[in-house]
Amino acid sequence: MTKETRARLRSDARDNRERILAVARAAFAIGGLDVPIREIARRAEVGAATVYRHFGTKEALLAAVLADQMVSCAEIVRRGLAVDDPWRGLRLVVEQLMAVHALDRGFARAVTDRMSEPSEFAPQRDRTLASLLTLVRQAKDAGSLREDFVLEDINLALLANEGIRADTPEMRLAASRRFAALMLQSFRAHPVPMPLPPAVRLPPAQG
Repeated sequence: MTKETRARLRSDARDNRERILAVARAAFAIGGLDVPIREIARRAEVGAATVYRHFGTKEALLAAVLADQMVSCAEIVRRGLAVDDPWRGLRLVVEQLMAVHALDRGFARAVTDRMSEPSEFAPQRDRTLASLLTLVRQAKDAGSLREDFVLEDINLALLANEGIRADTPEMRLAASRRFAALMLQSFRAHPVPMPLPPAVRLPPAQG
């Protein structure tokens, strides 16, 4: 095998891996974590054996997808901390995290399931939570955030946000924005009435 042939094979393998990751990310976001490997392989136009050659198990594929999303969430919190006004920083974090969860059902469910258990994401998760806790303390010290607020209140909002059901991702995102605005009003130490984003017509809740 020539050097050029080996280089081409490595390039093809990298391309296949990136395509599988991109397809899996989109599939889990829309269909949740139950999308089977064979369906991901079909959409990526490779065989199931190729998916397993790169990732070994579905759990390994999910871990690779989640790693990218965890980095994105850490970046959201970092941007929030960089804002001069801690309340505006916290508002940015809540709004953007809820938007991410609204558009990615797989990520929302996986993070919720793994938050309280040891995982390969623990170091990244712990750093992000520590940064978020710093932002919360700053907002309380500034008198903007109610004193009895705890980090679990953000998790509670994200869990409720996950329950939004809409006909399209755009409608789900619009509904999430309104819900985020309502949650932020409840988090403020001294709520100031602000116009809410437009309401979205959603299916009736199932009993």
